[in-house]
Amino acid sequence: MSWKALTQKKWFKIFTNTYVLVVSIFVIWMAFFDTNSFLIHRELQQEINKLEQQREFLQQEIARDQELLEQLRDPGELEKYARENYYMKKDKEEIFLIEYQDSVKTKN
Repeated sequence: MSWKALTQKKWFKIFTNTYVLVVSIFVIWMAFFDTNSFLIHRELQQEINKLEQQREFLQQEIARDQELLEQLRDPGELEKYARENYYMKKDKEEIFLIEYQDSVKTKN
C-alpha cells in the first residue's frame, strides 16, 4: 500500500485531523500523566474507602467503650470488673485462679 493510497482512507483523514490529535493527546495526558490523573484518583479513592472502614470500626469501639463506662458507674459493676480483669481483691481475701487443662500451655 502506497502513501497516497493510505492518505485517501477515511480513518486516516479522521485520525490526522488537528482537533482529533489535540483532543486525543489531552485525554491521554489527563488520564495518565497529570497530577490529577485517573490513576491517582483511584488510589486516593481506595485510601478513602479504607479510612472510612477504619472510622466505622473505631466508632463501634467508642460505642462499646461508652457502654462499658455506663456500666462502670455502678459501684457493684466497677468492683466486678476490677476483680475479673485486674484480679483485685479485698483485704484478707484470697483469690484462686482455676486453669483448665486446655488453657495451660505445655512444652512437648
